[in-house]
Amino acid sequence: MVATHSTRMLILGSGPAGLSAAIYGARAGLAPIVVQGIQPGGQLTTTTDVENYPGFKDVIQGPWLMEQMQAQAEHVGAQMMWDQIVEIDLSRRPFRLIGDGGTVYSGDVLVIATGAQARWLNLPSEEHLKGRGVSACATCDGFFYRGKKVAVIGGGNTAVEEALYLTNHSHDVTLIHRRDSLRAEKILQERLFKHPNIKVLWNREVSRFIAGGQPEGLTGIELRNTRTGELERLEVEGGFVAIGHSPATELFKGHLALDKDGYIQVETGTTRTSVPGVFACGDVMDKIYRQAVTAAGTGCMAALDSEKFLAEADFEASEAA
Repeated sequence: MVATHSTRMLILGSGPAGLSAAIYGARAGLAPIVVQGIQPGGQLTTTTDVENYPGFKDVIQGPWLMEQMQAQAEHVGAQMMWDQIVEIDLSRRPFRLIGDGGTVYSGDVLVIATGAQARWLNLPSEEHLKGRGVSACATCDGFFYRGKKVAVIGGGNTAVEEALYLTNHSHDVTLIHRRDSLRAEKILQERLFKHPNIKVLWNREVSRFIAGGQPEGLTGIELRNTRTGELERLEVEGGFVAIGHSPATELFKGHLALDKDGYIQVETGTTRTSVPGVFACGDVMDKIYRQAVTAAGTGCMAALDSEKFLAEADFEASEAA
């Protein structure tokens, strides 16, 4: 027999956005169910040192922070479900979602907090050094490289913005791009080229990240010239991969309005999507800030928007009766 779970508020995703929505939803008496998805806890579970989340004077660990958020959500009444959604029906309320094992989840409102994943180069050496010199977020980790030589890999807006940001911490920033021109907006390129602490290496691609030292960390990047094939080594202690992000929205194509980059579109200043009763928060709708604290903030917004929507729907139902 197929298991069915019904709730006033159904939340898909369990990162800072989803769990913040769960905390606020539970406190509003909506008894939320959180379907945790393929990566319970979100991107912070793969992050070691977290120094920019408000409320902690000392460095904390990403997995620990997410454990605390989940414990808080459960303490106030949210229910966690370990499942991956493979099918959705947003054509009518209550909304209906089906897990990969056939379990059915039904919600009067749906909060989508499935997040986004940084694109990586998919090198074995990159995987080995993630969190030990290799990062995909300068805003998150740049502070740890104060006074050190760093490199940014990429050629779009994200890469240029990351390089410019890193000059707040480093006097020696190198932008590595595999072509001979950037895709970034002209105004960003102008700022980049004018900055005295940034140099650009054209027609180079990363062949491997080089480890060394005690404790082991990044000591350099081996580069391949895309025109000549010649190899060279760049000595750096921080390498930032900035080749874009992929929002987890494949499930919602054809069901919700997405922008040209695949992010869920929401009404300005709200978390309302193109389907009434469906709300989106966190990195799945935010391609600009992509921080844990902003994701948590939009999770709060989604819960408040959900509560307001349900109150109005209940009032209309009572009037009709």
